[in-house]
Amino acid sequence: MIKIKTTNSLYEPEKVDVGIVHIGLGAFHRAHQAVYIEKNLNRHQGGDWGICAVNIRSNTQLVDQLKANDCRYHIAEYQDSKNVELREVNAIRDALFAGEDKEPLFAKLVSEKTKIVTLTVTEKGYYLAPADKTLRQDDPSIQHDIANPTAPKTAPGILVEALYRRKDLGLPPFTILSCDNMPNNGNLTRQAVCGLAEHRSKAFAQWIHDNVAFPSSMVDRIVPAMSDASRERLQQELNCHDENAVMCEAFSQWVVEDNFPQGRPDWEHDGVQMVEDVHPFETMKLRLLNGSHSLLAYVGLAAKYKTVAQAVADEKFAALIRHYMSVEAAPTLDLPEEVKVREYIESLISRFANDSLQHQLSQIAMDGSQKIPQRWLNGAEERLSSEEERVLSATTLGVAAWLFYVRGEDLEGNKHKVDDPMAQTLHELHDRCSDSASLIREALKQKDIFSKTLSQNESFSKAVLKAYQTLISSGVAECLSFNSSDTANFGG
Repeated sequence: MIKIKTTNSLYEPEKVDVGIVHIGLGAFHRAHQAVYIEKNLNRHQGGDWGICAVNIRSNTQLVDQLKANDCRYHIAEYQDSKNVELREVNAIRDALFAGEDKEPLFAKLVSEKTKIVTLTVTEKGYYLAPADKTLRQDDPSIQHDIANPTAPKTAPGILVEALYRRKDLGLPPFTILSCDNMPNNGNLTRQAVCGLAEHRSKAFAQWIHDNVAFPSSMVDRIVPAMSDASRERLQQELNCHDENAVMCEAFSQWVVEDNFPQGRPDWEHDGVQMVEDVHPFETMKLRLLNGSHSLLAYVGLAAKYKTVAQAVADEKFAALIRHYMSVEAAPTLDLPEEVKVREYIESLISRFANDSLQHQLSQIAMDGSQKIPQRWLNGAEERLSSEEERVLSATTLGVAAWLFYVRGEDLEGNKHKVDDPMAQTLHELHDRCSDSASLIREALKQKDIFSKTLSQNESFSKAVLKAYQTLISSGVAECLSFNSSDTANFGG
């Protein structure tokens, strides 16, 4: 029997003004940022911080469905399979699809009421090279925005044009808040926007650099992609007949750098941690939670697991990620004294075991070329500079499993889709390399993913090669075999 708690909006949605434009309307935004704004509006019985949520690439259906229901939807927050809170959300006051015609979006962005623009467009949506974080000026979409600045296709291009129009009108710039899983995401967003703005003029790019605030933030909540099966489950278990509903875990965290010149919601009273420096929190989350997720995804998929909970229920997989977090990732963190990293690690393993979410490993495996540098490789560089090779055995197994995954078929030869901006490059890499040694050697030369420090480190490349050869010759079980007295022996 499921215990259900219901929470409804306490304000009149039609009286709420839009003060935030969000680019990247999807499940995560609806289950994270929008919920914090919902709590803020509930506490104030309304206000000026409603959201206009926008998609610029795809999912017109979601926009249409939300608008048809006056943007009202529900969040099912699962503590576990027996305890759930069903929350009504009205914080999104308008939804737009800005495909070819972006003028309705620019009208919102240039409005004097808009004080903040938030983004969840994922790492690839910033068009930064994963290794050195420079703007990918060779990307066709960026080239389009350079040639057609008033009709941009990308999120950075939209921000540049909106800021150009605000400057031209004498309006103060909005604050740009990235809510994506990138370390130092505020500065990286600034780098993407200023890099593109330089093609308008260096003076304009300097104006953005000097006048626009780009606070960093760390976001943490496990929100699986919705499916027909999960929607049917909400109908059966919770009597929730809402096609826009989202499932997520009960846990939620948002750490935000307090830098909002045009004002912000007083959301520190709604659970948001407002801090001077986000970096320690985001690095912890990226390397521990996200790093473990990616490790479970690539190794777990090779073992035929489908969800995070299934993988972590396997004692050897639980040991793998506990080793990875404790031995390989945690030593690279510089955390405030009040953060108890061992407690955080155990809480993550408990969260991963929440089988109510059915979090698909295939969802986590998407865009690996954009994710693994900040999740695994940055920390690996730090360890290699001061520690012996054996402590990177889980990381090198992860790299090997990722490289095997992007081949596009499993150990039995069954095909699967590789959803990654570099999918074609990685596929061609597999085609032209005749043996494992040449594959690993050429893969580590991919400078958009691997730094020179890693690509030229002999012990790192040997460990990846050994893990890859073990995986394809003996399978996942052999990769995960280890002696309890030597918890580093995960195939590295």
